Amino acid sequence: MSLEWEQIVVDSADPVALGRWWAEALGWVVINDASDEYEIRPAPDRLPGLLFVPVPEPRTVKNRLHLDFRPDDQDAEVARLLATGARRADVGQGEQSWAVLADPEGNEFCVLRARA
Repeated sequence: MSLEWEQIVVDSADPVALGRWWAEALGWVVINDASDEYEIRPAPDRLPGLLFVPVPEPRTVKNRLHLDFRPDDQDAEVARLLATGARRADVGQGEQSWAVLADPEGNEFCVLRARA
């Protein structure tokens, strides 16, 4: 028996808009641009991907799962993401070496420092 990690499913109010934002933020390609399933991947044949699906209810609490990203330059990447529509988020992390941001629908993610 084997398992292959296919994708992370992201509930969203507007799957197309949020999927487009993440595709731009990550530099990923769009695999499916339907309004009920908007899928992006690092490359057409590379997994895992992110699949954005519509849900009627708004997000109400802190994410139970979030993504961490490690750029070459944390400050530059945080500035770039903020310029595209991300915002800083406080999830009770206090003073840390990583930056907690939220996408346009409020889903938190972290931008870590570069590896030494």
